[in-house]
Amino acid sequence: MEQSRLIFHIDVNSAFLSWESVHRLSIDPEALDLRLIPSAVGGDASKRHGIVLAKSTPAKKYGITTGEPLAQALKKCPQLLVVPSHFELYTAYSKKLIHLLEEYTPDIEKFSIDEAFLDMTETIHLFGEPVETANRIRERIKDELGFTVNIGIAPNKLLAKMASDFEKPDLCHTLFADEVPQKMWPLTIRELFFVGGAAQRKMESIGIHTIGELARYDVNLLKNLLGEKYAILIHQYANGIDDDPVAPKEPVNKGYGNSITLSRDVSDFETANQVLLSLCETVGARLRADHVLCSCVCVELKDWEFKTQSHQMTLNTPTDSTQDLYRSSCQLLKEFWDRTPVRLMGVRATKINDDSYCQLSLFETEQSRKMKDLEKTVDQLRSKFGTDIIKRASFLQKDSIVDHAASKAKHLKN
Repeated sequence: MEQSRLIFHIDVNSAFLSWESVHRLSIDPEALDLRLIPSAVGGDASKRHGIVLAKSTPAKKYGITTGEPLAQALKKCPQLLVVPSHFELYTAYSKKLIHLLEEYTPDIEKFSIDEAFLDMTETIHLFGEPVETANRIRERIKDELGFTVNIGIAPNKLLAKMASDFEKPDLCHTLFADEVPQKMWPLTIRELFFVGGAAQRKMESIGIHTIGELARYDVNLLKNLLGEKYAILIHQYANGIDDDPVAPKEPVNKGYGNSITLSRDVSDFETANQVLLSLCETVGARLRADHVLCSCVCVELKDWEFKTQSHQMTLNTPTDSTQDLYRSSCQLLKEFWDRTPVRLMGVRATKINDDSYCQLSLFETEQSRKMKDLEKTVDQLRSKFGTDIIKRASFLQKDSIVDHAASKAKHLKN
């Protein structure tokens, strides 16, 4: 672990709910602050449908967790105020956050819509001591943008992310090499980044309950239990080892993607196709919002052992249509998936072009033109009245594994 590196991890506190509150207060300063009452951003409260995407601190006291069914959350707290999601609004606030952070370093990796890594190694000398600098960033975000963040300060990305998950909200925490035994090792094994429920149960079955116990365990024995690649990864994580660099910022419009970690493993095509539809809903909406088209679609799958596989195809005609993306994604899934149970699914649209300069398709039909108009109308309705104002009938089923417009739920902490 290189002590010379200095990484900040910025994590917005209850991001979607905070951004909803800031937006409402900007319109009406007398509006109710959702952050001060039991509240959540989620699906349709009247139909008790959907999942909790974010919840307030008062809601946490009732045991409400991010990702749980809305019906279950309302049983815990009947007075819970549920508001619909507005992803276009959240994207706008996320961009404002990144714009502010760019004043401190050009080396920024946007980890998700509400998280970012900053490599401060080469620029920290311009601003002062790490903790003082992090606190100034935190205060600026609160004063200028209206919401709060946690900031983790560490010599690598793993420890910075772990540090930002310490006590919340609106705080800065450090996690340097000499602090790992005291601050990280006593934590339960599930609190280690990338340890899921299945891996937790397997490790607990052989007596590993804390991160410290994992750090001291023989990695060769661990390989037999979890598989070589995954065992090595989490053993290194438990010891605070991570050499992953802060990724360079992607060029504008390089690609549009979305992925989601599912609540259970999926091994049937019907459920997997529904997940793809949910992901294509958001990817298509983002393409249309930015007035761009894609010429390539990629589907990514990942199982609990950290094994990833993907498959992509080039389209005959550039598109921004949800229906086109979904059709291509289903075809890709059928071609390369052997039904090995998966926990994460993703859809990515690449080879991006401005829609003003793309050649018209000779094969476009009246039906396809009507579908494009319909999707644009749906975008407008969701932008004005919320994402849940209109949804496909297939997502009204009680046993639906995903909401109709999947948020990026890779590591939900809100």
